[in-house]
Amino acid sequence: MELTPDTTVLFQVWEIPVNATIVNTWVVMALLTGVSMLTTRNLRPDVPPNRWRTMLEVIVQGIEGQIEEISRRKSHSLLYFVGTLFLFIFVSNLLMVVPGFAPPTASLSTTAALALSVLVAVPIFGITSRGLGGYFKTYLEPSAIMLPFNIIKEFSRGISLAIRLYGNIMSGAVIGAILLSVAPFFFPVLMEMLGLLTGLIQAYIFAILATVYISSATAEPNNSNKIKDIP
Repeated sequence: MELTPDTTVLFQVWEIPVNATIVNTWVVMALLTGVSMLTTRNLRPDVPPNRWRTMLEVIVQGIEGQIEEISRRKSHSLLYFVGTLFLFIFVSNLLMVVPGFAPPTASLSTTAALALSVLVAVPIFGITSRGLGGYFKTYLEPSAIMLPFNIIKEFSRGISLAIRLYGNIMSGAVIGAILLSVAPFFFPVLMEMLGLLTGLIQAYIFAILATVYISSATAEPNNSNKIKDIP
């Protein structure tokens, strides 16, 4: 059983191999974009919300509430970033129930890219909120001797994010393969249900950790308990 979608070359574009991870990532992106466009095509005050729009509003409000609870501040820009991460990871894991679909999150290249996006977002949000000098001053806290350790800490966060997500998705695939070989008629339904739950949990954990890292970079030293707007 092939468990690494990165090795599955489907076709080539300008002599660049395109594997299952890339194609399935496009599928997830197209699905999210299509559903969003269909749900918001009549987004006007004079049009009553339908079931899909109500469901989307509940999801957005839930993500926004979690961000405010963790960061103690309001931020639409943080909502857009963290919400996109959550939806992409969750939908990718959700599509595991489709026969023959290898979720992009089962590839280390995808999880590394997601972790890298968080690493890049942390200084961007930090500089936007605290200014260039104020953000880089955090690397010298509590003293200048901590500079190399704080830099290592930032990179270790990204590595842990990537490995955690990749390891959990891959371990689920391996366990599923073993159980299917033992009892192919009973375990498929159970593993599908467990996979959906695991996918939701992993998307939630990744989004929460991204929020925590960004919030720590944007928090004011003397106003940690005050809710305010992030630019």
